[in-house]
Amino acid sequence: MTAPFERLAVLGLGLLGGSIAWAARERGVAREVVGCGRRAESLRAAAARGLVDRTSLDPAEAVAGADLVVLATPVGAMAAVLRAAAPALAGGALVTDVGSVKSILAELLPGLLPPGVVYVGSHPMAGSHEKGPEHARPDLVDGATCVVTPAPSDPPAAVARIEAFWAALGARVVRRDAAAHDSEVAWISHVPHALAFAFARALGDAPPEAGEVAGTGFRDFTRIARSDPELWAEILVANRKAIEGPLGRVAERLAQLTRAIGAGDVEEVDRWIAEARASLDAQDERRISPDPGAQTRKSGHA
Repeated sequence: MTAPFERLAVLGLGLLGGSIAWAARERGVAREVVGCGRRAESLRAAAARGLVDRTSLDPAEAVAGADLVVLATPVGAMAAVLRAAAPALAGGALVTDVGSVKSILAELLPGLLPPGVVYVGSHPMAGSHEKGPEHARPDLVDGATCVVTPAPSDPPAAVARIEAFWAALGARVVRRDAAAHDSEVAWISHVPHALAFAFARALGDAPPEAGEVAGTGFRDFTRIARSDPELWAEILVANRKAIEGPLGRVAERLAQLTRAIGAGDVEEVDRWIAEARASLDAQDERRISPDPGAQTRKSGHA
């Protein structure tokens, strides 16, 4: 960055918000980092760990004098928090977020801002099944992809500053429009969580002793099924339009595999699994694209 932000306000000091605040403070991205949350106990814990310079329970107090505000609450709470903070936002301030669904935020949040304040959406693809500032890490975003979702009317300088902020935290920045983000993240993140939840729910029908023979494959597959229920229920419902199609396609593929297994068709099952691996390899090749600039410039299509 050409210059650090003078004051960064992070509204929501959970795992992700706390990690962003800590990373910004540790890397000198902001001269002062202010944290805001709903519970005084969590704020005291965040301050004690050195995640922030100071804290406030009041969003308006937290953003006063801030030139960058990061909304790190659950998606459903962002509008209310921003409404509370908006009267104290100064002209020239930038607002971004960490929401997993972008279209609804792109429609709602800009209209809550006072004149001269710009919102540019963001989504760092980082997190854990754990929650709370006690699990925050200053390297959580380091090496992760962060999707920035500017609107066509957003000032290029504002977009550049938001992208530079995430890059300064160590993220690999890519750019999408909001609809493309929701479509792609449905496949890459939201549907995998839904499938893990469905499998974990189905375990209620498994033999009681099955857990005794579980190995690393079981633990790897089910880790994300331990994610916060309230948070993920909100995400899945908020992105329901983008999720419905991929879930249907996965159901079709699972039905194909079920039929092949039931028929005892080893060759068909072998071919099916080989094609599955090829699809995964193709996505991996895109993920490690040798031209990150091309990925950054891509706007995408839903």
